[in-house]
Amino acid sequence: MKKTDFCQIEASKIALNGDLIFESNSEHFAEFSKEAYKFLNIDYPKFHKMDHLSKLAFLASEMILKNGDHSRTALVFANKSSSLDTDFKYQQSINSSENFYPSPAVFVYTLPNICVGEISIRHQLQTENAFFVLDSFDEDFINRYAQQILDSGKAEKVLYGWVELYQESYQAFVYLLTK
Repeated sequence: MKKTDFCQIEASKIALNGDLIFESNSEHFAEFSKEAYKFLNIDYPKFHKMDHLSKLAFLASEMILKNGDHSRTALVFANKSSSLDTDFKYQQSINSSENFYPSPAVFVYTLPNICVGEISIRHQLQTENAFFVLDSFDEDFINRYAQQILDSGKAEKVLYGWVELYQESYQAFVYLLTK
């Protein structure tokens, strides 16, 4: 197994293979993600409807998957907070006695693996995918899981990594693995 590309996003910066690609002065993820989307010249209108976790995973994945055919690429992501950021926003909409009408558009993002679905749709991936909720990034576990996918022949590559987001704290590091 060989790591070919990696992307890291945190503290309003995006780096690809160790090179700084984009930096923002924004203190808020919502602003940072919009600026990054525009700077990277991404054309995918669904991005604006995504929750913050999906936007984070999407941006990191887009940096690696933007070129070439990745239809045989599996996705394996993990984080600690699951979809808690969106869950909290959804619960607030339920708790509001004045505006009680839970949004189906928000509800859809109350599962962490929806970000994997968004990436799969964007890149037409029809392979294995998984999203694990772990106390911390367990590279050995993820590597073994990715190796099983590659050994099974279900995918030629695996995009894997950590996509953690809760409130204004976020971090992503994503790697592309090949045989």
